Amino acid sequence: MEPIGVDEAKKPGKGKKVCIVGASGKLGRHLVQHAVDRGYEVVGVCREQSVHKLAEFAGQITVVPGATDDRAVIARAVNGCDAVLTVLVPWGVNHYASGTAQAVLDHARPGARLVFSCGWHIARDGNDVYTRKFKMYAAVFGRLAKLARVVDVDDQVEACRRIFASDTNWTVVRGSDLEEGDSQGLPVWSRHVGDPVLASNLTRRVDYARFMVEAVENDALVREAPAIVGRLTPSALAHADGPR
Repeated sequence: MEPIGVDEAKKPGKGKKVCIVGASGKLGRHLVQHAVDRGYEVVGVCREQSVHKLAEFAGQITVVPGATDDRAVIARAVNGCDAVLTVLVPWGVNHYASGTAQAVLDHARPGARLVFSCGWHIARDGNDVYTRKFKMYAAVFGRLAKLARVVDVDDQVEACRRIFASDTNWTVVRGSDLEEGDSQGLPVWSRHVGDPVLASNLTRRVDYARFMVEAVENDALVREAPAIVGRLTPSALAHADGPR
């Protein structure tokens, strides 16, 4: 592990140790901030060329540079961690998402809380309902992105299939479209895409990260795949009291 100016005396004396896989991205940096704010000891994993993006957390976190699907990198980073939060991105066409997920599943300590991020397109069971527009967009985007060798959405689906099949304490947080902006509070969630509470299809990125970090200590979310939406969106305000 390579610390960014970590002073051992300044690390939290209490609380959990968490690993954030994909820490340098937009969502990852929000995850780091929320985790630091909660007093967690944080280990971040990101590509070596992206370490500079975490400079604002100098002295507060430990960074393990490397590809997130590198099993040796993940094994070092998750060692001793109580929880692992993973930004599950399907970059390229070399099974990056499923490789990352499998490395986390294999190397996290028994009993650790594992929280993963993905999109609404991931289906947990047969009860999710998608609009024709959503299905058409997902099909066209997925096909074009794969042909361009940029993104492989099918690999993210495979990654989540492996997570769902595991006997770990996982949570897969399925995010709506994201926007920047100040926090609106903890997002509202439902077990199934298509629930009216989710209709606004919009969440602040900072709140998506907050939901993932909150899930670390929320046992009600163990082996759940909550689909989330912003707390102050019209659909959430209209239907938040209904069934999830």
